[in-house]
Amino acid sequence: MTFSLTWLPDVLKDAGLKVAPLPGFENRGRGDVGQILGVLCHHTAGPKNGNMPSLNTLINGRTGPDPLPGPLAQLGLGRDGTYFVIAAGRAIHAGKGSFKGIVNGNSNLIGIEAENTGETSGPKNDFPWPQVQLDAYHRGVAAILKHIGKDSSFCAGHKEYALPDGRKDDPDFEMDPFRASVAAIMGGTAPAPILIPATEPATAAGAPGRPTLRRGATDELVKQVQTKVGVTADGNFGPKTEAAVRVFQRDHNLVPDGIVGPKTWAALDGAAVPATAGP
Repeated sequence: MTFSLTWLPDVLKDAGLKVAPLPGFENRGRGDVGQILGVLCHHTAGPKNGNMPSLNTLINGRTGPDPLPGPLAQLGLGRDGTYFVIAAGRAIHAGKGSFKGIVNGNSNLIGIEAENTGETSGPKNDFPWPQVQLDAYHRGVAAILKHIGKDSSFCAGHKEYALPDGRKDDPDFEMDPFRASVAAIMGGTAPAPILIPATEPATAAGAPGRPTLRRGATDELVKQVQTKVGVTADGNFGPKTEAAVRVFQRDHNLVPDGIVGPKTWAALDGAAVPATAGP
């Protein structure tokens, strides 16, 4: 059965966002949704490394002592700003709660699970959020609300919706500034997003700069990056390389998006090769 929210990929793409519809999303859901009245924002509380390591759980649900069947959200938002479209039907993401008179969040709110541990200190510290991810969060919510004819006030954090009060703490950012950013986008007053250049500036001698690298790239430049961040230099920019790049970026006060653009190239140029670097 094809469910109602098949419009999600087009609405997000039209907003200029990176979108990855998952195979079968049109038929995935715990039945269909009802009238969509808003958006419910979450963070995954998943692993620290990787772009969207919680994706399988969002699709299939969680097991263990507190099992919950999937899908657990209609959308997953990766750390690089990619929206993974998981389900066009009802997702189990809200639980008991109330927001603006909406008490059936699973049927009436679109759930977005953004990849973040939810920790702001300690070994799983995942703060600050990558700017590319936060900007995509704002723009995706704005696009959905515009499509359903609602303003920014119809965006809630799970921690605001969940009952009893204090049952949930996600997402780990303040919702009023988040809604203000969404409102600015919807009102046309937000600045345009700052895009990562496709290449570095040309050198003084006129030689072209190195290209921006991200997951999926395969070439000798990837090997250079891998050597600098201490993973096996096989030339394949996969999840382990992405995770190591994020760590490097955090350590050098850069946006930890796992993408090697001009600023990260400059930091890599000045970095020593770790003793544990691969061949």
